Amino acid sequence: MSELKIEVDPAEAGLDPGRLRRLDRYLASYVDDGRLPGWQVAVTRGGRVAHLAEYGKRDIENGLPSEGNVIYRAWSMTKPVTSVAAMTLVEDGTIGLQDPVSRYIPAFEKVRVYQRGPAARPVTVPAAGPIRVQHLLSHTSGLTYGFHRAHPVDEIYTANGFEWATPPGLDLAACCEQWASFPLLFEPGTAWNYGVSSDVLGRVIEVASGKSLDEFFAERVLGPLGMTDTSFHVPQEKADRLAAFYTADPATGRATRADQLGAGALHRPACLSGSAGLVTTLGDYHRFSQMLLGEGVFEGERILGPRTVRHMRRNHLPGGGDLHSVGRPVFSEMPTAGVGFGLGFAVVEDPAAAGVPAGPGEYGWHSAAGTIFWVDPVERLTVLFFTQLMPSSAHPLHSRLRQLVNQALVD
Repeated sequence: MSELKIEVDPAEAGLDPGRLRRLDRYLASYVDDGRLPGWQVAVTRGGRVAHLAEYGKRDIENGLPSEGNVIYRAWSMTKPVTSVAAMTLVEDGTIGLQDPVSRYIPAFEKVRVYQRGPAARPVTVPAAGPIRVQHLLSHTSGLTYGFHRAHPVDEIYTANGFEWATPPGLDLAACCEQWASFPLLFEPGTAWNYGVSSDVLGRVIEVASGKSLDEFFAERVLGPLGMTDTSFHVPQEKADRLAAFYTADPATGRATRADQLGAGALHRPACLSGSAGLVTTLGDYHRFSQMLLGEGVFEGERILGPRTVRHMRRNHLPGGGDLHSVGRPVFSEMPTAGVGFGLGFAVVEDPAAAGVPAGPGEYGWHSAAGTIFWVDPVERLTVLFFTQLMPSSAHPLHSRLRQLVNQALVD
């Protein structure tokens, strides 16, 4: 499976092999009854791979198995990569967390905040303060996504072609100009909302570094970590490794082919999305997760300093709140109570309130396309689960995954 291989006996790593088989059986049942096409999963402890499994098909219709170097659309798991890339510039002193975004993108100098009214005639007021780089990293900027379809500002995004993608032909700079002209949901820094913050952060990276986002990623994150299959599109010579894309049929729950939603991965996009643009493999993202577990270093390559990583995994929500108290609902089945948000990751603050058997300080993120990862710095554990099914909330996969991994920890 990619370059990954078992590096330690599960029992030696404090994982019960019999209990790990419960995880595999549970995930396999989703393939057997047609709810999932196929999947790959990796569990590491102390930096060593203790469990690898794969099952089903990466392409059901063509009979291609979920094995080896399968390439997946990372979608929102691009956001942590963008966050790490931005923090390398913070460590350089090139940008600051408190810098106004308008220093890099002047269009954001005079943003306005929604007050009331329909999308066609919103009443807005000037923002009391600027959107800052930290607000982009913590999703407290007031920016949104059209696909939420829960607020007049969401409707403004959708009406202008920003729902699940960006309008054809617009590059990242042009998209940012448009987003800056839309009202914010709230005053920057006062609440949490999932939106295009990481895309705008990607443009800040481009302006501050003088390089395109793909060039900067390759130079500062992907190249040093050896993530050779991670990029903004799948080149032709690797196209046969790309997993087919599926949606959950709302009536039956079965995986249904949806090529129209996943076809963009085969072409270099006009807009390099720091929110959802990357494709990757289990093996590549494993390297990224191990860098985080290593507090910024993997196989001798230091991407970030340890104090920077620790700062990123702290809760940065207003007033120390959780996603339930200061956030809007997310397109996910994951909990919001007891869960904070750092600089690029969700952070479990109170496992009891969250209702998950996780350790305090566990952090990570997921995507609507079914992928998820997390890092538990106390247990020295990382978990990655990759599939291609939208929405990720169609089945209780991510919550059950956490249950089934943690019940296998026995030391």
